[in-house]
Amino acid sequence: MADPVALLRRSPLADRAETLAAASSDAVTLTEVPFLTAVNLRVDPDSDAARRVGERLGTPLPDAPNTVADAGSRCVLWLGPDEWLVVGPDGDAPALLALLGDEPDSVVDVSANRTTVQVSGPSARDLLEKGCTLDLHPRAFGVGRCAQSTVAKAQVVLWQTADTPVYRLLVRGSFSGYLADWLIDAAGEYAISL
Repeated sequence: MADPVALLRRSPLADRAETLAAASSDAVTLTEVPFLTAVNLRVDPDSDAARRVGERLGTPLPDAPNTVADAGSRCVLWLGPDEWLVVGPDGDAPALLALLGDEPDSVVDVSANRTTVQVSGPSARDLLEKGCTLDLHPRAFGVGRCAQSTVAKAQVVLWQTADTPVYRLLVRGSFSGYLADWLIDAAGEYAISL
């Protein structure tokens, strides 16, 4: 029997999936990566609790600003001096919350707060630089880097996951349609074949 909740679940960009695909080309691919688990973690980075949380996750919490620690199917994104976002696969929240326990100052499942738009391909960086003030050149921002910023005035957590390059933009559901429409429009110049 199918899970009734899963049948009702709909991603914020479900109605734009075909439009994102149509705007994609050999230069830039736009896709939604819906339903990732996201858990916001707050803990004193110098505490025993932070060390124990890192051990449970299988990687120390990143202490360098705007870096990402890979923990297998989960990644830990540095958001601030005492704040991280643990991102995992769909449905991982109960296991992750149980793993983290009650030691940290705050552990909150924020999975429903955002969706993820993935921008990839050889011109992905050029496309994002049209609407993002960060320096995305590989000397400044590469694989394993993340930052809270804006893209076309939408607040995002920007995360580079591969050298191709592949970027993930974690955006609030209420801004995801606006961001998707902006990306679709901005990707128009890359659809032209010479």
